[in-house]
Amino acid sequence: MALQTLREALALAEAGEYAVGAFNVSSLDQVLAVLAAAEAERSPVIVQAIAGMSAYDDESAWWHRLRRLVDEHADRIPVVLHLDHGRTYDDCARAIDHGFTSVMIDASRDIDDDEPSSFDENVALTRRVVELAHPAGVSVEGELGTIGGAEAGITGTVEEIVFADPDQAASFVAATDVDALAVAVGTSHGSVKFTDAEGGQRLRLELIAEIKRRLPDTFLVLHGSSSVPAEAVATINAHGGSVRPSYGISPEQKSEGVAAGIRKINQGTDSHLAWTAALREFLSERPAVVEPSEQLRAGIDGFRGMVARRMREFGSAGRA
Repeated sequence: MALQTLREALALAEAGEYAVGAFNVSSLDQVLAVLAAAEAERSPVIVQAIAGMSAYDDESAWWHRLRRLVDEHADRIPVVLHLDHGRTYDDCARAIDHGFTSVMIDASRDIDDDEPSSFDENVALTRRVVELAHPAGVSVEGELGTIGGAEAGITGTVEEIVFADPDQAASFVAATDVDALAVAVGTSHGSVKFTDAEGGQRLRLELIAEIKRRLPDTFLVLHGSSSVPAEAVATINAHGGSVRPSYGISPEQKSEGVAAGIRKINQGTDSHLAWTAALREFLSERPAVVEPSEQLRAGIDGFRGMVARRMREFGSAGRA
């Protein structure tokens, strides 16, 4: 079994009416945690990295090792290696050169001031990446609308969300020929999302269903979908952390999103919270431990457990 493209993995998800989890990684330990969860759950998986966001100074070496590690597992489980939130053509070109089988070009915001791009600007850059990727056998994900919050997990500002428009979505896909489309339907990036004062959860299921109706052959993607488990936040804060309590999209709503047509669900914050909670608890309860392997084991176990939990919720467990 070779590495899959995003289109190949999501075509199977479409046929089976489930979603494939796309899990952000920034170290080799996290990659191993994701792949171990996928093997244990017999689940297809999307391993994804963001340009400029890793534990290492040399991104080229990191991406090379990432590809090699994923390759070692691809004969046992279906794996896609995906670039998440490529902001430039060069980001995507470098990922393709390093053997990624899928890239996301996020042309929904201007690279210089982070303001929303015009529709035409988004189309132009996305189309340029598609013209590079498709001849190389690489899938492309685009984004329409803007998703709230911050990629690095600092804040979650509901007012930043600009919902995807079904008419624009149809025009966008026709003009770009993307394989998958990230749609702004009420989620928010980061570890601080929505608070009780802001009212109920904001996943717009009717909007997902309408876009899916208009684009039956395009795979829809949910970004910023972490639930922000209260127990992980409480554990972090009980052991010296300071994470602002908030909430994301519940597992139940994500399941409803899958039923409405979502086929790829991005998740970063939840597994990061699980890693941090496990590590803080371990260090607090065993303050004399200085061996890195023991500390890392706690974080890896927490990360792996959260990934496995999400695979079961997305319906991908048992599909490999």
